[in-house]
Amino acid sequence: MHNIQLAAGQIVQQVIADGRNLNQVLDESLRRKSVWTPAQRAALQDLSYGTLRFYGQLKTVLGLLLHKPMLDQRIYYMLLVALYQLQYSKAAQHAVVDHAVRSAQMLNVKVSGLVNAILRNFLRKQAALLEQAAQHAEGKYSHPQWWIDELQAQYGERSAAILEAGNRHPPMTLRVNRRCGTTADYRAQLEQRNIPAQPIEPDALQLDKPVGVDKLPGFFAGLVSVQDAGAQYAARLLDVHDGMRVLDACAAPGGKTAHILECAQAEMLAVDKDEQRLQRVAENLRRLELSAQLLVGDAATPEKWWDGKPFQRILADVPCSASGVVRRHPDIKWLRRHSDIAGFAAQQLDILRALWRLLAQDGKLLYATCSVFHQENGQVIAAFLAQQPDARQVPIILPENSSGQMLPNNQHDGFFYALLQKI
Repeated sequence: MHNIQLAAGQIVQQVIADGRNLNQVLDESLRRKSVWTPAQRAALQDLSYGTLRFYGQLKTVLGLLLHKPMLDQRIYYMLLVALYQLQYSKAAQHAVVDHAVRSAQMLNVKVSGLVNAILRNFLRKQAALLEQAAQHAEGKYSHPQWWIDELQAQYGERSAAILEAGNRHPPMTLRVNRRCGTTADYRAQLEQRNIPAQPIEPDALQLDKPVGVDKLPGFFAGLVSVQDAGAQYAARLLDVHDGMRVLDACAAPGGKTAHILECAQAEMLAVDKDEQRLQRVAENLRRLELSAQLLVGDAATPEKWWDGKPFQRILADVPCSASGVVRRHPDIKWLRRHSDIAGFAAQQLDILRALWRLLAQDGKLLYATCSVFHQENGQVIAAFLAQQPDARQVPIILPENSSGQMLPNNQHDGFFYALLQKI
């Protein structure tokens, strides 16, 4: 376990101190540790994700325990991992402390006694330290202060629920391939394997407990995909019919592309500027036995790849802060900066303007983000409509409201949708 603690500390350090992507760093670490068992690999992922999920609280608590700054940053991040284990894992407390001391001895034997003292002090004063940490916004909500301030300004009393949802483990939701059967049929198959699931949307089943995709009946045969229930609204709202020419302008990794093709026999062009990520679209389509034309291109500059033939439907799932999916990607909270939001909004408006030229008369474009910030959502649409006289916003129906904003809850992540029609 001490090796896993050390590896998790190194991963967290690379994310926080070096600004690196969690999944990329974790993948690199797991490749170096090819001899580790599946259980060890799962433990490393849990410690890395968990420590970053509650980094704001853990950092505040550790600051209360340290009388002066920790000079050895490797020890500092390893301590954060150990605090996460003591607070949130089921591991025996004495074992966590012992492993942390062993880890410290491997890194810097001079501070192993300090590590022991810090962790035992935390166990003695745990309740008081957590209460004291909660007096600070970052310590209470485990989000950056600017993020907390932004949500409080935009959502008022609802901001606390959004922040708390961002720290919960996400649900595992399936999208049943309607070409292969109904949700009721697939739910019966799950029950035969003792995998309980609840229907939450027409094509969606939410598992009571996550399982590996290899445990899902027919997954590799294309019967089902893993996709958040909120993301499944895209295909429904776009309202594609057989024979339509459709563009998915920022397609990777391809979940929405595939869902659209499961719903209708469409002529689909899936575009993404990242060639490597476009390969994931191809893999998804192959597994589901669906076909689309795949093209490497930038949605902001369609003149470089568009053939001039208009589309009746366009999905613009634009790059964004991903503030609605932080429970799946906890590093996002700590990698984003407040200034990034304005940059994303400008990019989104550019893409929207560029793609509008590709839309046929009476055609519909669905603007989508996985953000909860108004600057990337309603404000972008308002700015576009003010400049584009041939665009009108089509009313849509979502579970919580008709504004297009879906906030993260127990059934789905945070998303925003706006349906626009060319008149």
